[in-house]
Amino acid sequence: MQDHKQRFLFPDSDIRGELVQVESSVSRILEGHSYPLAVQGLIGEAVAAVALLASTLKFKGRLALQAQGKGPVSLLLAECTHDGELRALARHSDGQDWNHGDIQTLIGEGTMVITITPEQGRQYQGIVPLSGDTLAECLQGYFQQSEQLPTRLWLASGNNRAAGLLLQRLPNQLATTDGNNQMWQHLEALASTLQMEELLNLDDQTILHRLFHDTPPQLPEAQPLQFGCTCSRDRNRNALISLGNQELQQLLDEDGEVTLTCDFCRNQEHFDAVDLAEMIREGN
Repeated sequence: MQDHKQRFLFPDSDIRGELVQVESSVSRILEGHSYPLAVQGLIGEAVAAVALLASTLKFKGRLALQAQGKGPVSLLLAECTHDGELRALARHSDGQDWNHGDIQTLIGEGTMVITITPEQGRQYQGIVPLSGDTLAECLQGYFQQSEQLPTRLWLASGNNRAAGLLLQRLPNQLATTDGNNQMWQHLEALASTLQMEELLNLDDQTILHRLFHDTPPQLPEAQPLQFGCTCSRDRNRNALISLGNQELQQLLDEDGEVTLTCDFCRNQEHFDAVDLAEMIREGN
């Protein structure tokens, strides 16, 4: 299946939903890394999560999910742009027992930060503690605390694939409070019957029919998703220049060259002695 996210709306109510299914993007993110299986699963869930959350963006920009803690996974980072470009990474220690994959075991006590960065305008950040056993539970806590919108998420990951389902109740516009309350309880109960294997392996049309055949939602056109990295030679060059002339001169004297590797896509950019000397000259 092509990587995509499918928005769906329930007529005469203020409840929306989103389905995300990604495979080639997850494979590309994991490529070149030696992540343990439990960490791969966590990355896949994070990728599905940011794709779901980015559907709330009403402007050009980027949404990032970052979780840090005291466990063997010290950093989990996933990003999605308004046009569906995904990337993610994790940093972890070696020599661990990776048999358990819950977020408290992997990341431990820590925080989760949701950062929204528009191409124009001010950046927004929401910070919540990692208080749930799963990434979905932690994100539901974020919505309850920061957005104050009733939200449920289901995330699944495995075999280089990931998927996610989101239900969210919006402020009353099309229906009354009582009507939205009743519909929310009904839809949430139906969605809770979904098995993670179904979410991961069935196409979105089948999933939506199985769950909501008695209240079929409206389906706008699906949006494609794909892996995308913002690294470039110019960015790496600017990163080296930012070290300052003293550091650059030391690199030139000791090694005569430097190679930078992108943590996301593993792309390498090589700068030789001529390049380093030119950066030093510009700095002067």
